[in-house]
Amino acid sequence: MTAPREGVAAFDFDGTLVPGDSLPRYLARLLGRRRFASTLSACSPAMLAGYRSSGRDGAKAALLMRAVAGVEAARAAEVGESLSRVLAREVRPAMAERLVWHRDQGHRLVLVSASLGLYLQPFGRLTGFDEVIATALEVGPDGLLTGRIHGANVRAAQKAVLLKELLGADPVTVWAYGDSRGDRELLAMADHPTLLGRRRRLHRPSRPGPDSQAAIRPQWTDG
Repeated sequence: MTAPREGVAAFDFDGTLVPGDSLPRYLARLLGRRRFASTLSACSPAMLAGYRSSGRDGAKAALLMRAVAGVEAARAAEVGESLSRVLAREVRPAMAERLVWHRDQGHRLVLVSASLGLYLQPFGRLTGFDEVIATALEVGPDGLLTGRIHGANVRAAQKAVLLKELLGADPVTVWAYGDSRGDRELLAMADHPTLLGRRRRLHRPSRPGPDSQAAIRPQWTDG
């Protein structure tokens, strides 16, 4: 008799679990709203150049270099912890129901997002995720952020690559939830993909259990 496969539920973050884009919220908390606004304005040319050379990854790298270089890593983590508590209260009701369903089924919960681990790691602990795959920032020997991303920006193909590395070679049944083209590869590797649509409405299956696909055209986000 064949042993049942392990169930894994992988969730995108921005626009899927919570509304909107969390990175500007984090940077505004870290820098203060006025300084963040001026930083965003000043680095717009660099972001545009980064986008032209390597798309969203390049634009994000340019923003982070200007915004967080020289910030104490301990303070950045403290701000992330604070934001995570707010975000944990903003999980969409329909997605909260899915999280409960997967936990009740004994499935492994994995958060997979291009957003920063500085707030996604504590968010994952608060909301019951087993693992968090998120974008990390490089810390220098002086304890300050260098402004560079450590490893990959966990977006698009990297989501599927890193989730496959985490899961290993053993066969598993994967549910995946996303809302943007940055989630295409993640959804493509899933046995049960769910794409949230333009109005961020989760398609309700006709039978119990989150195993349907929503085919409404999405809005595109990075997370």
